[in-house]
Amino acid sequence: MAIGVYEGDKLRFAGKVGSGFTGAIRQDLLKRLKPLVQDHPPFDPAPPKDYRGRWGGDLKDITWVRPELVIRAEIGGWTRDGQVRQTAYKGIEAGRDPTEVVKETAVATTTAVREAEAAQPAEPPEPAEETSMPAKARSKPSKAKGASTEFAAPTPQELEALDALGKEGVWQVGGRELKLTNLDKPLFEAEPPVTKRELIRYFASIAPTMLPHLIDRPLNLQRFPNGAGAPGFWQKDIPETAPKWLKRWHETGVDGRTDRDANDHLLAVDAASLAWLANQASFEVHAWTGKLPEPWQPTFAYVDIDPGEKTTWEETLTLARLYRTALEHLGVRGYPKTTGKRGIQIWIPIVHGKYDFRETSEWVERVSRAVGSTVPDLISWEWAKAARKGRARLDYTQNASIKTLVAPYSVRPAPGAPVSTPISWDELDDPDIRPDRWTVRNLPERIAKVGDLFAAAQTDAQELPPV
Repeated sequence: MAIGVYEGDKLRFAGKVGSGFTGAIRQDLLKRLKPLVQDHPPFDPAPPKDYRGRWGGDLKDITWVRPELVIRAEIGGWTRDGQVRQTAYKGIEAGRDPTEVVKETAVATTTAVREAEAAQPAEPPEPAEETSMPAKARSKPSKAKGASTEFAAPTPQELEALDALGKEGVWQVGGRELKLTNLDKPLFEAEPPVTKRELIRYFASIAPTMLPHLIDRPLNLQRFPNGAGAPGFWQKDIPETAPKWLKRWHETGVDGRTDRDANDHLLAVDAASLAWLANQASFEVHAWTGKLPEPWQPTFAYVDIDPGEKTTWEETLTLARLYRTALEHLGVRGYPKTTGKRGIQIWIPIVHGKYDFRETSEWVERVSRAVGSTVPDLISWEWAKAARKGRARLDYTQNASIKTLVAPYSVRPAPGAPVSTPISWDELDDPDIRPDRWTVRNLPERIAKVGDLFAAAQTDAQELPPV
């Protein structure tokens, strides 16, 4: 398989991936590549004719395709002339914009943290404490509608202790000791600004409602140590300096088949876990689509309405209403939520183990194509944002094992600290609904009134009907 990377707007030839293909993988790739066949190489410049010896064949035997399929591969390094070596195919990066594929330089997590925090004094590392998991949390469970009674919120006394801390200190919550730092640091633009202390209070208090949607799901985290207005970075690996009582899961390779130098993902199990995330400014939480012990199997089919630059909020609502009608027609129960930015997602719980990601992606694509055909002027099926001409994308490609969507009740990096909030279908018709309507400051009041509108999504497993 010929591969390339982008340098500016030009796709540069980068050699081949020649191992890691089973018979089934080859058949799947041939099916995906067939519609992309073209007569000429997509690379600029084209591969040199003398490269054919490295192919083990002749250039005239190669079938060229449009560069629209992004793969994931392990490589042993790069040659001096910019070719990959010791490669192994690991899967498809469904939905990835090909123009984002560039030759990257590996950076250690410690380096990324140091660079991100260069504008401020470094925070002291979390103590590596050896504290056992309590058999039962000591605080009284939340009584919010739909909230789980399995996960405890902080007691009033624990919240008072958090408020009484100075700029830093040790907070005891749910039987855990947690070192907190820079508590009065503003993280979100608001009046008054949302501080790290307020963010920690939100995450700890929302635990009974949020944790059922995270339990047994490895987490990918996006950190913003300099606040929501500054660049953030992804962190999948929990550092060794983190508290020992945090629960981790060692990723065992693509589809669980190979053990490699993989990430140790956080598993959120209690309010202290969420408070630790907030203290790290890891407030954008993305949970895996699969659950342990079978993390490579989907538990949802996902609809992601991704608005373009020219898409209005009313047009986004129109698209969501069309999905509402389509799912009602199919007899399928979906659960909508705002993303906390400009989009809307619909999560459809499915029977675990009955479908693979290819099947959920194809099913959502068929529904999305039908929805899109009714409003063709509002949407684009192009991968690259630049090619969409400001229109929305109905992104069915989020149904992939390597993809994650922002978790319910996660906070987004925007002014006011908006939250990705579950909504009812009827609220799509509410004239007051806005993409940033609910924030860390007003969401707890909403939960107290309407409960967790996503609660049933964890148990309402369905079979997907023909489309």
